[in-house]
Amino acid sequence: MKQKINYLLHLADTTHILSQRNSEWCGHGPILEQDIAITNISLDLLGQARTLYQYAAEVIGNDATEDSLAYLRGEREYKNLLLAEQPKGDWAITVLRQYLYSQFQYLLFEQLQKSEDEQLAAIAAKSIKETAYHVRWSKEWVIRLGDGTTESHQRIQNAIDELWSYTGEMFVAADYEAAMSIDLSSIQQQWIQKVTDTFNEATLSIPEKVFMQKGGKTGVHTEHLGYILAEMQYLQRTYPGAEW
Repeated sequence: MKQKINYLLHLADTTHILSQRNSEWCGHGPILEQDIAITNISLDLLGQARTLYQYAAEVIGNDATEDSLAYLRGEREYKNLLLAEQPKGDWAITVLRQYLYSQFQYLLFEQLQKSEDEQLAAIAAKSIKETAYHVRWSKEWVIRLGDGTTESHQRIQNAIDELWSYTGEMFVAADYEAAMSIDLSSIQQQWIQKVTDTFNEATLSIPEKVFMQKGGKTGVHTEHLGYILAEMQYLQRTYPGAEW
């Protein structure tokens, strides 16, 4: 049961933190249409996180709620991927990170739809429809920037060089993923192929011999997560029990 809880929290934490990062673009997008698009993606991710937190709270019991799991846990208790907590950077960083994670998430949801856990399978089935749009939107931006001007190409290549070392963690199974019989090796093979195809179309290259960062799945994070949680959890910690 503990492994199941940890896995649900891992999924929820990653989407929650990525939602927070993307929401930093609200009102600051390059054009109005894309400002709305990235904000809607943030809301999709937040909705996924809420559903997963609610399920985790149901399994935990002891008066746990989605709010207590989101707002009353510290850095070492969060299990999100390190990729999600990296600073938003420029538009290239944001769309690339969304593509790298959404492509992984889509393949994961395909697998989770077949899970013996009926509730988790239902969450995956519902969420994959949103994730399909996230993949399409972010992929189009990666190609647009990569195969665009000299500056846009350099910006998206710089983003790849900066974020690639955080992608390996997605495929290093934590104990709770192994316990849930998640086949990350098959997902990795499909993910690499799809990302490679996209990068080839965008005339971009994958960095070679990169040391892959890890630790987020087990609560070892970069300094960035603490700042995110300080801002995100301020209201709940200052006014305990506050509700909208």
